[in-house]
Amino acid sequence: MATGLGACDYTTREAAIVAPVDPPGGDPVQEPTDVKYYPSDEPVRLGLEHYNRGNYGIAQRYFKDAVEKAPKDVTAWVGLAASYDRIRRFDLADQAYAQAIRLGGETIQILNDQGYSYMLRGNLSGARKKFEKAYSLDPGNPVIANNLELLNGSRKFIERPPNNQP
Repeated sequence: MATGLGACDYTTREAAIVAPVDPPGGDPVQEPTDVKYYPSDEPVRLGLEHYNRGNYGIAQRYFKDAVEKAPKDVTAWVGLAASYDRIRRFDLADQAYAQAIRLGGETIQILNDQGYSYMLRGNLSGARKKFEKAYSLDPGNPVIANNLELLNGSRKFIERPPNNQP
């Protein structure tokens, strides 16, 4: 039996990988070996779970896996951007937000999340612009109202009188 396997040009696993995805006859069933087929959104679910637990680095890995598997998933891109914000990789967060906007437009959630991202960076005027734009689209949203209140509190905290300079 060993000699029979040794004579094969490739193994059974390799044969499954190089097998045609669309077999003759138009079989509508997707095979697990099809690169475009993913049986679940497990990476997004795990990313959200870890993000909500405060494990932002682990969440970032799951969201990155999710966007690699489903590059048109806006939820995965927003989760990836938010995770990057929390681990202070703002350069990568900006790229992820840009991709989410390309795919789904400037949604209220994205505007709010970008505002929060700018607030984390200390860019309070940029944060205010994003929060106000989100608030104009949904004035009854308590999360946006809370973030504007938080921003106003931050601004008051860091402003110093001119005579208090070094």
